[in-house]
Amino acid sequence: MPMSDVRAYRLARVQAQLRKAGCPAILLYDPVNIRYATDTSNMQIWTGRNPSRYVMVFADGRVIGWEFHGCEHVWDGLCLDVELRDAISWTFFNAGPDVERRAKRWSAEIVDVLTVHAPNELRLAVDRLDSFGASCLIESGVTLLDGQAMMELARSIKSPGELVLMQASIRACEKGIERMHGELRPGITEQDLWAHLHYENIRHGGEWIETRLLSSGDRTNPWMHECSARALQHGELLAFDTDMVGPNGYCADISRTWTVGHVRPTDEQRKLYGAAYSQIHFNMGLLRPGMTFREFSEKAWKIPDMYLKNRYSCIAHGIGMVDEYPAVAHQIDWESSGYDGQFERGMALCVESYIGSEGGAQGVKLEQQVVLIESGCVPLASCEFETDWL
Repeated sequence: MPMSDVRAYRLARVQAQLRKAGCPAILLYDPVNIRYATDTSNMQIWTGRNPSRYVMVFADGRVIGWEFHGCEHVWDGLCLDVELRDAISWTFFNAGPDVERRAKRWSAEIVDVLTVHAPNELRLAVDRLDSFGASCLIESGVTLLDGQAMMELARSIKSPGELVLMQASIRACEKGIERMHGELRPGITEQDLWAHLHYENIRHGGEWIETRLLSSGDRTNPWMHECSARALQHGELLAFDTDMVGPNGYCADISRTWTVGHVRPTDEQRKLYGAAYSQIHFNMGLLRPGMTFREFSEKAWKIPDMYLKNRYSCIAHGIGMVDEYPAVAHQIDWESSGYDGQFERGMALCVESYIGSEGGAQGVKLEQQVVLIESGCVPLASCEFETDWL
């Protein structure tokens, strides 16, 4: 599928959400949402922290882009019905003591655009906006709707062309994983090893990595230690989670666990690995379109009591340009953090496992990226598991 078809598909998904909500337009600040709707990218990490470019997409497909100073060229080559304007940045960093005046000028322009393009319909979806900006729009008579929910739902079903782009990112990620595998030896630091993934991502046209989740030895339990200058020791476990935003802005989210030196694991290491492997493969076997999130949670692999305290934060989550809707809670967490919905064909998901006992000396992290088809799910990632440990 040509890139133009992918862009048209994504924009149409956004339009469909607007029409469903009876909302004439959505204002986007989240760089990932802007990328999804327009395929433009400009300093995504920086603009994620410094809201200085924004886009309004109308239900009829028109786009107004307020671009960062001197950066109109990032829109070159796109077949979009777009009007470009200069962004008004009113954060304290950009405006200093002039924040209030600039914010009111920003709000007046947003209201004017909305009035011209959608007269008598001052309803606007917004994905991200601080309280001062929201209050300026509300004081001007604008009714604000939850734009982030609309964008998450729009992004949740992948076109065949999107899956091609996602697999290109996964292939780049697997090059990084292969490089890490080859460099994994006693004495190398966690950070030195992690740098190989970054190298392959950038070399293949990727963008950034959202976390630094690589740990070794006793830092593998509990999970969520970020990589450090610690030197790896012979025979201990090494675990990582890529969270890699690669070429074309799509995420490759893969976790694997190895032994340092690629030596035969101990009986305890094999036991941990076997449990993690069983969890993700049992749960992959359950997944199918039409199943509800709650049913999946209820039927999911039962985590043994000794590992329950340190369980991963969810059983599975959506994946696209980044981690996306849905996040499926464990049954034990359902009352506090679960929500229902239904799996659909075309959803890309990551099936998760972390196995490590409370107070234990080590743990295993595994994660597989899949796509839902009519008969169930199929893996998108091809990098191998340590099946000879089982």
